[in-house]
Amino acid sequence: MSTSVETKDGVGKCRESRADWHKPLLLVDIDGVISLFGGRLTAKDGSFHSIDGMPHFLSATAAAHLLDLADDFDLVWCSGWEEKADEHLPHLLGLPRGLPHLHFERDVRRGNAHWKLAAIDAYARERPLAWIDDALSDACHEWAAARAAPTLLVKTEPAAGLTAREAALLSRWARELAGA
Repeated sequence: MSTSVETKDGVGKCRESRADWHKPLLLVDIDGVISLFGGRLTAKDGSFHSIDGMPHFLSATAAAHLLDLADDFDLVWCSGWEEKADEHLPHLLGLPRGLPHLHFERDVRRGNAHWKLAAIDAYARERPLAWIDDALSDACHEWAAARAAPTLLVKTEPAAGLTAREAALLSRWARELAGA
């Protein structure tokens, strides 16, 4: 069963599977988490792919970490890639098809709030969540602290992305939450 959710300020529609409400959400950014940039990137770190005519250096290990984390979380794409994540990443990285994605309003008049927060609020509602992103601002931390549901923010370095360190932190948090 899936439900269409519209944000309170009309930010758009998202689809969510209701199958695993007992798991927290893992909101996954792509650029700086899976698609690496900056620093010295080598063949052991990943490989280049052309995605819609743009070069992306995709991490050699991020997909395996996400597959492991799917035991503890419901994975959701939380990226400006939106539906393009499901179009490109499953066949390039061996990730499952059909992961939900958030849709973002790109309204420059929104002020200083992080551009993803309204869509995240509408999608997650009261569910616990972890969010992995390379661009978490002070507004994100203030938002997370104010949420009633347990919330973990995990910032990545864009040249390293999702590594074993972040994956272990996320897994430990989800398991502690499940045991609580």
